[in-house]
Amino acid sequence: MKLKKIGPNGRVVSFIDIGTNSVRLLVVRLNPNHSYTILTRQKQQVRLGEGEFDEEEIQPEAIERLVVVCKKFTDLARTFSTEEFVAVATSAMREAANQNEILHLLRQEAQIDVRVISGQEEARLIYLGVASGIHIEDRQVFFIDIGGGSTEIAVGGDRTYQYLESFRLGALRLSNLYFPRENTGPVSSDQYKRVQHHVKDTIIHSVRKIRDMKPVMAVGSSGSIMNLADIAQKAIHQDGSNGDPVLSGKDLQKVIDLLCSLPLDQRRKIPGMNPERADIIIAGAAILDTFMKELGLDSIQTTGRGLQDGLLMDYLSRMDVFPLLGELSPRQRSVLQLGRSCGINEVHARTVTGLVLELFDSAKEQGLHNFSDNERELLEYATFLHDIGSFISYSNHHAHSYYIIKNSELLGFDQKEITFMANIARFHRKKTLRKKDPEVMELESRERDTLRVLTTFIRLSESLDRSHTALIQHVKFTRMNKECIHLEVVARGDCQLEIWGVEAEKKAFEKIFGKQLVIERIPTE
Repeated sequence: MKLKKIGPNGRVVSFIDIGTNSVRLLVVRLNPNHSYTILTRQKQQVRLGEGEFDEEEIQPEAIERLVVVCKKFTDLARTFSTEEFVAVATSAMREAANQNEILHLLRQEAQIDVRVISGQEEARLIYLGVASGIHIEDRQVFFIDIGGGSTEIAVGGDRTYQYLESFRLGALRLSNLYFPRENTGPVSSDQYKRVQHHVKDTIIHSVRKIRDMKPVMAVGSSGSIMNLADIAQKAIHQDGSNGDPVLSGKDLQKVIDLLCSLPLDQRRKIPGMNPERADIIIAGAAILDTFMKELGLDSIQTTGRGLQDGLLMDYLSRMDVFPLLGELSPRQRSVLQLGRSCGINEVHARTVTGLVLELFDSAKEQGLHNFSDNERELLEYATFLHDIGSFISYSNHHAHSYYIIKNSELLGFDQKEITFMANIARFHRKKTLRKKDPEVMELESRERDTLRVLTTFIRLSESLDRSHTALIQHVKFTRMNKECIHLEVVARGDCQLEIWGVEAEKKAFEKIFGKQLVIERIPTE
């Protein structure tokens, strides 16, 4: 498929995922500077597979719900000036004998052409969507997505997959099969075990292959898995937060026991439960429970990313204007994406980032700190984004930078890391960090001490490109004794502004490290 070019004002594309349980819409503006902006995400339950798996046809009531929702979503997408729709349908439509009739109706009523994708393609797209948003490094990961009609799995790393599979196992499908709609009471142990045996028999051959691949981490997407994690957090741990991204096997067992012990009307009232999912959640839990037991998984990390995000990643990967998509890690990609979407001065950002890493590395060589590569990486990304607050206004932009970073969906980072980076950006100018500043009170004492050192480095680096002309080419801590440490500055041209900026940081430097800073300027051609 030939993709159209992005004009000077960008290009808006809408992605529609028609699942067995819900329809999802993602509207994205592709920007000329190789970034993209998410304009809206929408989701609406349609229960397309309700009654289908018995009669092999999507029922008239479900078709009507689908057409209404798709028409509403396409109308909404067009208010954002959508130029192109990418629409796919999965399990329920794959198996429907009346598939062509429904596709024709959607073409007429909603003006969209829907592509029905195979289970393998669905698994591939889910892998793309999830792997592009989590920090994997060189680990082998097991991915699972439990939908309404099917379950997709993958095994792979952050760049590619080794194994894909799709099973006719879904929360809605198995609920229709084992929990008739008229049965609204508690679920007995025997009923639950029958579902587990069905799942185990279906996945037995794949489980052997996955075990041989030795995944060391598991990631679960989809509404069912996210909802189970929410219940574990709010009903089991009685925590009012938005839920821990990691669901342990022990907590899953407690959630299952709780769900099975209650009739449907009481199940809907469980803290963290999505009431619309209460009638199918036990079947979804049985699928996840069986996979985790068969693969010996103690826990699974959850994510809200999935097929929609995979459609976007797949679309971008086939565009010449997004050349870095496959070369960058999810962390690098999300930081670059955020920076470009807010129009940062990328030359200045890269200059200051290069200088701050030279300071970090040479300071470690001289024994000024013993921080790890993890702190170095967070310092690098925070420095790249340190001026992002100028998107709101230059005045007080360090505070705006803190707010934008802390409240952005930076993929591949956990919330503690995002908060840490936001604080590095917050204190890159104006007042220096104090232990009782409200922004850092949620950090541990050790993290606050680390932050004081790293913000010293970024303040020096910002001063070294004060004129935004990259006059300082290299910087390095060199000789050190009990009283002072020398800072070697390799510069071209007149860099007096930069030197004055560094001298203004000398007092704060001495307070942190207990040594005077001696600046040695080395001119270069």
